[in-house]
Formats: sequence, C-alpha cells, structure tokens
Amino acid sequence: MGAFLEKPKTDKTLEHGEGNGLRYGVASMQGWRVNMEDAHMAKTNLGGTLADWSYFAVFDGHAGARVSAHCAENLLDAIVAGEFQEDVIKGIHNGFLKLDNNMRELLEVSSDKSGTTAVCAFVSPRQIFIANCGDSRAVLSRSGNPVFTTQDHKPNLPLERARIMDAGGSVLIQRVNGTLAVSRALGDYVYKNVKGRGPCEQLVSPEPEIFEINRDEEEYEFMVLACDGIWDVISNKQLCQYIHSRLMVTDNLEEVTSDVIDTCLYKGSRDNMSIVLVVFPGAPKPTPEAIQANKELEANVERRMKEIIDDVEYRCRLTNFVTIMEQLSSEFDPDLIQEKSLFIHRTFKELCREHSDSDLDA
Repeated sequence: MGAFLEKPKTDKTLEHGEGNGLRYGVASMQGWRVNMEDAHMAKTNLGGTLADWSYFAVFDGHAGARVSAHCAENLLDAIVAGEFQEDVIKGIHNGFLKLDNNMRELLEVSSDKSGTTAVCAFVSPRQIFIANCGDSRAVLSRSGNPVFTTQDHKPNLPLERARIMDAGGSVLIQRVNGTLAVSRALGDYVYKNVKGRGPCEQLVSPEPEIFEINRDEEEYEFMVLACDGIWDVISNKQLCQYIHSRLMVTDNLEEVTSDVIDTCLYKGSRDNMSIVLVVFPGAPKPTPEAIQANKELEANVERRMKEIIDDVEYRCRLTNFVTIMEQLSSEFDPDLIQEKSLFIHRTFKELCREHSDSDLDA
C-alpha cells in the first residue's frame, strides 16, 4: 500500500517524439509516494519488417521498482522475439508469460517481492493491439469521448475471484489474500507458488487481456495509457474531454501530459502518476479561433475570481477552492469550468497569496 511523503515530489519526467505518422507525449511524477515505482516505454519504428510499427507501454510497480523497470526494458523484446510476426496476439500473450518466467529465474529479481501491472499497445498502419495485465488502463478517444477501454483486473471480478479461490486463495477487502489490490501482474512471485497449476491459474496471473482494433484514422483521435494514479481521480470521459480540449489550443504534448498529472495531483491522487498520450493524424489541431476563445474564457474566469475574492461578503461565504468552483460553475458552463479546473486552481492559489487572507484556504 506504500508510505507517503510529508509533501509531494512534483518534479516530472517529460518526453515526446514522433514517427510512423504518430506523435506522443509522456509525463510521470513521483507525487506523494516515498519511492517512484512507475516505468514506461515509447518507441516508433521497431526496425526491420516492423519499421512501420510503434510500441507504447506503462508499468505501475508495487513493493519496489525492480520488476517495473525490468519490464520496461525487456517486454518489447520478449514479445517480438517470439511468434509475433506470424501471430501478433499469440506473440503478445507468450511474450508476457515468457518475461514473467524469465524474471523469476533471475536471482536478483526472484528474491524481490515487487510486481508491476502492465498496459501496452502496438500500433501498425492498419491495426492497434492493446494488452493489459492489472489495473493500468488504455483508452481510445473519438471526438473527446472514450470509445474503447481496457478492463481493470481487480480481485473482486467474478472470473478473477474464481481463479483466486480455485488456487486456494481468498479475496478480502477487495484484495488477494487481503493484501494485493490487483489480480493480474508481472512479478509478485509470492502469489505464484501453487503446485500443480499453470502460470495463468495462480493467485496472481501474468496473463494479459489482448484486444485487436481496426485502425481508422478518421475515428480515433488519440490513445491514453496510464497507471491507476491517474484513473483513481479522473474518469475516462473527463480525461478524454480534457485532452481533446487541450489539443485544440496547443500541439505541445509534453505540456498536455504534464497538465494531466498536475490536474490529478490537485484532485487528490496520492500515487505515482504516469501517462503516455499517443496522437493520431485525425486528432484536433490548434486553431486561432480556439486559442482566442480559450484566452477569453480564462480572462473572464480570472476576472470573476478576483471580484469574488475582493468582495468581503463573498469572502465570508466562499472560503475555499471547492466553493469557488461551485460558484463559477453556476455562472459559466459547468463542463468548461471542469476542463479549466487546473487553471482555476493555479489562479486561486496565486490570488490567495496576493491577498494573504487567513479566511482563504487554497
């Protein structure tokens, strides 16, 4: 479950790139956790006959960072070294199992109690293959709405619970044996020692759930891969709408992913946070009209916030960020206010610093 710092570590690792007609942005932050256990990988042009393929992945480690780091470095090779080019789905499936087995045989890893969830995507000119193992999640967006999402592998799901119980385990407080919050993961070998059962029949399974999706440039605008530090505090729809809106005013994907993490931090995420944003050619592009509309909205919201904070009567009733948001939502489009919540939060904190009023709580 992990320990927490007295204040969050907000330094970010940012990355961006492009290739094969795709653009991507990456952001990760340690946040409130004592250690950073997330890892990721983003690569376009896989080389050779896979030159027009791309690969993206997020790994959310727990009980240590060794397994997540090892998987970030080795999962791609484990997958493409097998049957991948003849049968993509079989290659992905066997690659996960092979990596999990190989890690177990490594002395420095097998004595380690850490594990990791994994969500990855292979993008070819015609198809998207998404594999998920655990509760990191992939979402595809069309017009700012989620049209595909992976399912989190939690112990209380009927099929997951049945496998755990059949292997002699239990599900208590929605955790495997009352301790682990995910039912599928790489590593976590303490949960994979039931004799007479295969790797996918253990208390915790390394088996990925794999999806094949026909790629439609006009249908899908972007794909998000992220750990539960993101999804715990923002819904699929909210995140898709937010990113869609941001892409209309900026093409800086590091900025967009960084803002997502900042938004989730102020929304209360206490976990490590990592996000990979993959943008397809059909995604929104910045326009002068959208940029101007965004500037006007921010100016109007900031002006109204100053009026509220300057007004003594309002100040007596509106003493924190939550009530400020409620007031603004009653005066502006509530959906726009939600999309601008990070801007509002930053502005509110700055206005509070300017006033230095004890009755304002940022």
